[in-house]
Amino acid sequence: MSPDHPPGLDLDRLRGLLERERPGLVTGPLTGRLVEGGRSNLTYLVGDGTQQWVVRRPPLGHVLATAHDMKREHRVISALHPTKVPVPEPVLLCEDEEVLGAPFYVMEFVEGTPYRTAEQLAPLGPERTRQAVLSLVDTLVELHAVDPAEVGLGDFGRPEGFLDRQLRRWGKQLDASRNRELPGIDELHAALGRELPSSPAPTIVHGDYRLDNVLIGADDEIKAVLDWEMSTLGDPLTDLGLLVMYSRPLQLPDSPVSTTAQAPGHPAPRELIERYAARSGRDVSAVAWYTAFAWFKLAVILEGIHYRYTLGQTVGRGFDRIGELVPVFIEHGLTTLQEG
Repeated sequence: MSPDHPPGLDLDRLRGLLERERPGLVTGPLTGRLVEGGRSNLTYLVGDGTQQWVVRRPPLGHVLATAHDMKREHRVISALHPTKVPVPEPVLLCEDEEVLGAPFYVMEFVEGTPYRTAEQLAPLGPERTRQAVLSLVDTLVELHAVDPAEVGLGDFGRPEGFLDRQLRRWGKQLDASRNRELPGIDELHAALGRELPSSPAPTIVHGDYRLDNVLIGADDEIKAVLDWEMSTLGDPLTDLGLLVMYSRPLQLPDSPVSTTAQAPGHPAPRELIERYAARSGRDVSAVAWYTAFAWFKLAVILEGIHYRYTLGQTVGRGFDRIGELVPVFIEHGLTTLQEG
């Protein structure tokens, strides 16, 4: 495959579709390259020499329809685009698998940086780092303030019994990838089940809300929130719990899983929680449960990756060290619940 024709992206067919559906949008021959790929959906950057767009499609090969629902991602960004929540403008959704071999959607390209590690954040300096992370909280408050029914997302999920279902779902995930002793994980799962909090009124939930899923512009403003594949209607505090989890230093040198928490100026979890509470007006007294649940969920995800690694199903650097992280996440989960 030439770099201009990456696997999974037929540029001639894509151009034909865009010319039919959005006449006048494309003004020259298309080029494209894969920006991100792997276990999750594939992201391509496509341009015609004057403008650029982003194409999102499921991974190549067999995928579970529910795990990579393009229609779902396109629907949520279309609904949120007119609101204060910054998302890329959707261009079109294509459910015809004849075009690229799978459903896909096209959206505008947004200029910005996804900060994935403390090392990437460090050059911003403490004050700009602090502002970027606080903006992340403010944007989350904006998301949770959107009335789902008003933007056409009233039926976007089943908020009734949301936490109970989530806990069961991740328990099943754990059972599906269990091939070694993991001290404390059953204890953590059981404790979460015993202390299930009462959810506040449901909101649109992102499902994977963290710094490396947003694009930050040169002015340090959040330009776009990306990766909506886990979004649904549910308990907003699950998003806050995950954000708090990612704001705790892991104290693991060279870890293949990183948080940005060690960057100078990064606000402490307590400040993020207090800012969210003040701006959203929500009761956050049970935030320890949601944070412990985030540690549990990540432990299960990492164990799944470790399990596939032991079966020889993963390629790339760092996979050999994922297994040793899992006990750390379990320990953090248990400690968080006890402290809470």
